[in-house]
Amino acid sequence: MRAAAIIRALGSVLLALTLVGAAQAASPEACMIPRDVRPAPAKAPPRGEVRRDTPTAAYLLVLAWSPEFCRVHGGEAGAALQCRANSFGFIVHGLWPDGRAWGPSSCRDAPPLDPATLRANLCMTPSPSLLQHEWATHGTCGWNSAADYFAKARALRAGIDVPDPAGAQTAGQLRDAFLARNPGLTRDGLDVRVGKGNRLTEVRVCYDLKFRYARCLDGTGAPDRVALRVTPRR
Repeated sequence: MRAAAIIRALGSVLLALTLVGAAQAASPEACMIPRDVRPAPAKAPPRGEVRRDTPTAAYLLVLAWSPEFCRVHGGEAGAALQCRANSFGFIVHGLWPDGRAWGPSSCRDAPPLDPATLRANLCMTPSPSLLQHEWATHGTCGWNSAADYFAKARALRAGIDVPDPAGAQTAGQLRDAFLARNPGLTRDGLDVRVGKGNRLTEVRVCYDLKFRYARCLDGTGAPDRVALRVTPRR
């Protein structure tokens, strides 16, 4: 009897450890990062994308549905970390200063990210080139350093209870799921983006200048009635 009780207790411990591991694997702060990952090179922005004098009126935290990106781009060399080494749900595409018409962009030169900043943020945004692009294009228009910019993005992401979109049949149901989990978030503060065939691509969470939930300046994307196609996680 005592041996059976010990076996049952060990089984309970193992189950708990398994559940903890699963929760950590699903967390935006847990992923597999290759040892040889390196910062992406800095690139000069296209002339037409430099808007250094445009005032910031709001902010967007852009959450991209990784399985859809991987469905389209998973075979590309630069997608190995996101699409083959890991299985992500929503990732942070970026934190964007927004404007009344256009947001500011590429406000100053941005050298390559230092390795420590890169590795600290790869589980949030699993692409060295995307991290470099987001800092150069958007972060330079509101933060003094890449570390500060990504720290703010991490804090905002940690403050959102992001639902699994797999059960949402419409854009409205996905909005309902976000609203149910996040008090203070409003329906007009979520911009749901879809691609060809109404495949879910992004959800943009809108904030005012003090990073409080706010109405989206650029609309809310797909209407509630739109039937979503959600690419499943592998």
